[in-house]
Amino acid sequence: MNTNLTKFLKGISMSVAAIGLFAASSASAAELTVYTAVEADELAGFKKAFESDNPGITINWIRDSTGIVTSKLMAEKNNPKADVVWGLAATSLMLLGNEGYFQGYAPAGLDKLEPKFYDQVNKAPQWVGQRAWIASVCFNTVEGAKHNLPIPTDWQDLTKPVYKGHVIMPNPNSSGTGFLDVSSWMQMMGEEAAWTYMDGLHENIARYTHSGSAPCKLAARGETAIGVSFAYRGAKSKSEGAPLEVIAPSPGVGWDLEAFAIVHNTKNLAAAKKLADWSVTEKAMAMYNESYAVVSMKGKSKPVENFPAGIEGKMIQNDFAWAASNRIRILDEWRKRYDSKSDPKG
Repeated sequence: MNTNLTKFLKGISMSVAAIGLFAASSASAAELTVYTAVEADELAGFKKAFESDNPGITINWIRDSTGIVTSKLMAEKNNPKADVVWGLAATSLMLLGNEGYFQGYAPAGLDKLEPKFYDQVNKAPQWVGQRAWIASVCFNTVEGAKHNLPIPTDWQDLTKPVYKGHVIMPNPNSSGTGFLDVSSWMQMMGEEAAWTYMDGLHENIARYTHSGSAPCKLAARGETAIGVSFAYRGAKSKSEGAPLEVIAPSPGVGWDLEAFAIVHNTKNLAAAKKLADWSVTEKAMAMYNESYAVVSMKGKSKPVENFPAGIEGKMIQNDFAWAASNRIRILDEWRKRYDSKSDPKG
């Protein structure tokens, strides 16, 4: 063979090999933009654990409350900025999925999850749940005693005149916790009765916050007697010494899933899939279960200190599809009725 031709072919072979190495390197080295509503004090631990297991991939969290993240994603619908949405309410992901926002992916280990905790409509799930966050009431026993307030045990209790001005809850337009409260009341009571209930509750509300954890934080600091929030935040504050009772009111409590999905146009698909795979590992589930009592992997949920006793048994049969499809209509009506007591935005 001609010497020059041999050199030419050898050069092509080396170039092809180099391209292959570059492609492999690019797949394992990436910066993921990840939108999330997970509590800020947990994110550093998740980032460290994932990046340790996946060298070369860096997570850049963009964090805010559920409603704000959902609105941001909707605003970016025609030009998505995120690679992955992680730890956002499943109802929000279903709403966005109906807009064609995500691409289906079945992460390795999906078969180990409870079927009710991931998308059952699409063969390749568009969203996969990680853990449940569950409605609860944080009651400050010191403030309660100061104002002669009985401990509420039923949602209806919060409409009693004795609690007037002593209740704070999240605005469902900006808070996923607020929306799971409203949608669960509707599922438990029926829509008409739920609006009547919220009319009565509104009379006792001091303010609506834009964060789901804020009412419990305020109760923990003694700035209100009652904060409608979620169990993780109440349990954490109580474990840190706050004088709280964390209550799962009768007849049942709303809940939603922190879930993840891969954005359809990501340029970092290989890295996004690695995050999805890691998110359903036993290691990740153990981390979720440090703070949340119900995780999506079969047989891996263990009790968490200071969660209300028997809270899993009080979780309602949540119709996620109904909540997602009616979300905008419910939020618009809620805003018309009650937004006058909401904290200023910003």
